[in-house]
Amino acid sequence: MAKYSIGAIIWAYRSTIIMIATPLLLSPIPIYFNVAEPTYWREANCAYILAIMAVFWMTEVIPLAATALFPVVFMPIFSVSTSARVCSQYLKDTNMLFVGGLMVAVAIEKWNLHRRIALGVLMIVGTTPRWLMLGFMLPTWFLSMWISNTATAAMMVPIVQAVLMQLRETTAEDTEEKEHRSSGYDNPAMEYDNGQAVTTFTEPDESKENNGEITPSPSVGGSTNHIEGNKVSGSKATLVSDESDEPEDPAYSKLCKGMYLCIAYAASIGGIATLTGTPPNLVMKGQIDILFEKYNDNTNTKVTFGSWMVFALPISVICLVIAWLWLQLLFLCRIGGCKRQSRDKSYEMGTGDTPQKADEKDQQKRVKSVIRKEWQKMGRLTLAELILLIMFVILAALWLSRAPGQVDGWGSLFKAKYVSDATPAILVALLLFMLPAKGLWCFSGKKDQKKPGPSPALLDWKTVEKNFPWGVVILLGGGFALADSAQQSGLSNLVGKAFEGFGDINPAAMAFVIAAVIAGATEVTSNTATATLLIPIIGDLAIAIGVHPLYLILPTTLATSFAFMLPVATPPNAIVFAYGALRVVDMVLAGIGMNIICLGVVALALNTWGTAWFQLDVLPAFMQNATIISTTTILPNTTVAPLLNCTCP
Repeated sequence: MAKYSIGAIIWAYRSTIIMIATPLLLSPIPIYFNVAEPTYWREANCAYILAIMAVFWMTEVIPLAATALFPVVFMPIFSVSTSARVCSQYLKDTNMLFVGGLMVAVAIEKWNLHRRIALGVLMIVGTTPRWLMLGFMLPTWFLSMWISNTATAAMMVPIVQAVLMQLRETTAEDTEEKEHRSSGYDNPAMEYDNGQAVTTFTEPDESKENNGEITPSPSVGGSTNHIEGNKVSGSKATLVSDESDEPEDPAYSKLCKGMYLCIAYAASIGGIATLTGTPPNLVMKGQIDILFEKYNDNTNTKVTFGSWMVFALPISVICLVIAWLWLQLLFLCRIGGCKRQSRDKSYEMGTGDTPQKADEKDQQKRVKSVIRKEWQKMGRLTLAELILLIMFVILAALWLSRAPGQVDGWGSLFKAKYVSDATPAILVALLLFMLPAKGLWCFSGKKDQKKPGPSPALLDWKTVEKNFPWGVVILLGGGFALADSAQQSGLSNLVGKAFEGFGDINPAAMAFVIAAVIAGATEVTSNTATATLLIPIIGDLAIAIGVHPLYLILPTTLATSFAFMLPVATPPNAIVFAYGALRVVDMVLAGIGMNIICLGVVALALNTWGTAWFQLDVLPAFMQNATIISTTTILPNTTVAPLLNCTCP
């Protein structure tokens, strides 16, 4: 029988140990305050539950969505909040916005509209590596604004793989020809025999059998739609080795790394541009609403789908362009620098040498052939795709025009606060269950006429049940329930008072440091769980030091999406890493630069157009008063320390 060390046994049972040890080690918190300091017993009980959830979320000893259900059980048991109040937080307005948006995304994936958009962009851009990279990044970036980042990456990576296979096949043939020329072999039969050693450089079965067609991606945690926060659930990623016995061309290896990383980066960057692009954005929206309700501030928080896009879309565009340039610098340029006229076999086309130009033209034809084949396989635009595209445009227009921010939108036609961004989301989702996917029977041609009957709808409930990430909805609700319980118990006010000593720190420096710390934390923890835990605390910190809450919450939210360094950081990172072309050190070196650059862009945006757009230099109404009027429905008997250097009576 094999002997195992104590450390190996502990590691094998680490999840069980954490589940048992965490509540026991944290138990002195409620025991002490319930016995020795009964004044703060509710705050202590809430802090105890919050701490357990934080450990479980960070270690993922149980699924993230399961941990999010803790408030339903333990908040009533510990007398922190009633069961009815806790349960009502799990389907708030923000959750329904997420539900409606994801139903539209499920329909897009069902009819492969996202694939048609991606291939359409690739048909337009050039076939040189730098433009191919941009061609891969643009559709990934755009689609990740509206559908799951995971699904977008899983759809794009096989296309990248097929293109890279054609590039490698061309390079292998070029290498073979050069070797024969240098060896003096001109006999075609001899070239064929020697060529066998070169063809092993490619994947022999796939390159011939697939004939340039795109193969499915390796399985990463099962279905790409089953995600929790920013982690892939299910089994671990299956690493697919892309290596062979022959030494691989270093230039081609660098090209592969750059192409795969561009997909992961574009998916993460695109998600920040819209409220529904990534769960932390919705966490921010919900927590901001809770924060303003806490102080009975009925003013518009100005965080709507349209106002967020005005702020975040320029950030996303700038980060995308910088990512494109950064990846070119790392993986597509020569070691001595990116010289326009010194392009070698790093696959930049055009050195002026006639034989190489011919090779490059052949290479471009192969790449175009791969993309054209996939485009032709899509066939003509179907009625379902056309209707779905129209509904998608209508939904985006309704979101953007409901409450643009500086002017009144169509939402002003209704009573204040009666219509939100969830309204058009659910409306369009409902229409997808009604609109036909095929033409009416009475209008079909004789050849197409079948048995009379209604056309199937664009979306059916079985498809929604199968592909909808319900765990994320529960995770969002758990965060809202936790924040509401913290306010009900008074824990959030206690935390705010503890932060009053930070008032002397420069707000801009504080915002940057907080964003940097969170960007590092999300490399190893769920971005949704991180946002759920920290955004309420950051909001209380901002109020305590007299800063507009959005000034600290906005960079906190964006930083949760800047997880570029590790394969476990996000599902897109895990997907591209699973293809075997990347090493962890490659991702770390490229990701550090991306983190620094993106944090700098956020700092610039926050202190320029962000401040102007959200009026961050003007405090909310409830912070302009020296004393916050207590309410019996939100927070009874609550006062806040002096703000803005005012003196409280």
